[in-house]
Amino acid sequence: MGMTAAESQFHVLAVDDSSFDRKFIEKLLQKSSCQVTTVDSGYKALEFLGLRQGIDDSNNPNAQEVEVNLIITDYCMPGMTGYDLLKKVKESSAFKNIPVVIMSSENVPARISRCLEEGAEEFFLKPVRLADLNKLKPHMMKTKLNNQKLQEIERPSKDENGTIAAAVQLEIKDSTEVGSKILTLQSELETKQVHPQVIQQEEKTLSNNNKRKTMEETDISRPRFECITTAV
Repeated sequence: MGMTAAESQFHVLAVDDSSFDRKFIEKLLQKSSCQVTTVDSGYKALEFLGLRQGIDDSNNPNAQEVEVNLIITDYCMPGMTGYDLLKKVKESSAFKNIPVVIMSSENVPARISRCLEEGAEEFFLKPVRLADLNKLKPHMMKTKLNNQKLQEIERPSKDENGTIAAAVQLEIKDSTEVGSKILTLQSELETKQVHPQVIQQEEKTLSNNNKRKTMEETDISRPRFECITTAV
């Protein structure tokens, strides 16, 4: 039974040094409507994820940007075992939430317990069956939902940044307008403070002129008696 249309976008990274086992697991996953990427070693899996020798390099512009919803890896591989790969993924801040499933042809309880304790979601014995892969659906769905939530959280953050920037620009504009108005009011106040003094000075000058004019008119209208002497 295949996955629904929404589930068909699940991307699985399959890791196995055996070409036969890689092809087998790829066919099973494709029957489950998954997109599959296969690599033959743990090192190549880290390189695909953007992790170089276990160092979190996910911010590197050359790192793989394809979303991975699940990693399924063989346990016994030369150079780096499936357990080592599991540890590197879980130590990565960017990929620690990706579900990791371990496969092995050997049923060793201690090995199984160690992988599960390190964070593996499942441990399958080879050959893996289609019924086993059906157990992976909830894990892949959980990863996809988490990624969607992160995208929804990041999108409003960008919108908020734009809103904040617009608000700052508006505040600066308003501050400029307020400052201009304050300067205008100060100018008007200064004018009002100086103007009464000018008026008082003008009124005083006018009053003096009026007094001088009145005195001159009085002198002109007063009768003058010339050549008069007073007898004693």
